[in-house]
Amino acid sequence: MKLLDEDFIRKLDVLSVVSRKVIAGRMRGEKRSKRRGVSSEFAEHRNYSPGDDTRFIDWNIYGRLSRLFLKLFYEEEDLHVSILVDASESMNYGSPNKFDYALRLAAALGYIAASGSDRVSISAFSDSISDTLRPFRGKGQVWRMFDFLEGLSPSGGTSLAAACKTFAVQSRGKGITIVVSDFLDENGYDEALRYFVARNQDLFVLHLLSRDEISPELTGDLKLLDCETGTETEVSISGPLMKTYKKTVNTFCHGLKNYCGSRGLGYLFAATDTPFEQLVLNYLKRIGLVK
Repeated sequence: MKLLDEDFIRKLDVLSVVSRKVIAGRMRGEKRSKRRGVSSEFAEHRNYSPGDDTRFIDWNIYGRLSRLFLKLFYEEEDLHVSILVDASESMNYGSPNKFDYALRLAAALGYIAASGSDRVSISAFSDSISDTLRPFRGKGQVWRMFDFLEGLSPSGGTSLAAACKTFAVQSRGKGITIVVSDFLDENGYDEALRYFVARNQDLFVLHLLSRDEISPELTGDLKLLDCETGTETEVSISGPLMKTYKKTVNTFCHGLKNYCGSRGLGYLFAATDTPFEQLVLNYLKRIGLVK
């Protein structure tokens, strides 16, 4: 319970994770699907076509109109929610710390999904998938998630493409995939996210940066150390250089947002000084991830 306090958890109990796509679950669950099935809740009528199951013909309408219509019902099905958390060394930065913020976000989303009887799995990655919590469901199992997340620590470099490829190959079926990362990979994010697009995953990108990365307060001659590669770079901070830096960061963030928007992926950017409750209770609703 270090990640989420009890008062905040009570606020999460009224939320649920939402899929924007038609998802076929492996078993009948408690979430109402857009797909039509044979549950007890009526959805709509459609014209009868040869080969349709005659058990669902609405004979009352036939008696009035002499036309055949089929009764359709909502199907209840489960939903698989996969959460990928960036555990590379670049996440161990900023105040509030990016990695700590990402863990809290994963915990909140995992709790919401598990409370709604969805199947939840969580994977940590850096240059590959480093650790995975096997799927679970229900509030009675969320302690496993808290233990798993609290046991993670950031290390290693970043390879979004390698990690996403491994996850895409290992995951079965369709569902919601949520990637929580700073997306600071020198090889970019295009190849990585294409693995999810190709598998028709309902993907949400949660992009985190610290305020120090967005608008650093640096002056003078500095030696910068890449925390993942150990590469050193000497720079002299000036007004024009800082202006160029901020423009580059802005271009990077807008580029990722536009990439996601043009491919139907959910996207949310947040600085880690964003009030956490506001992010979960308000901003995640705006992108359609929870309701």
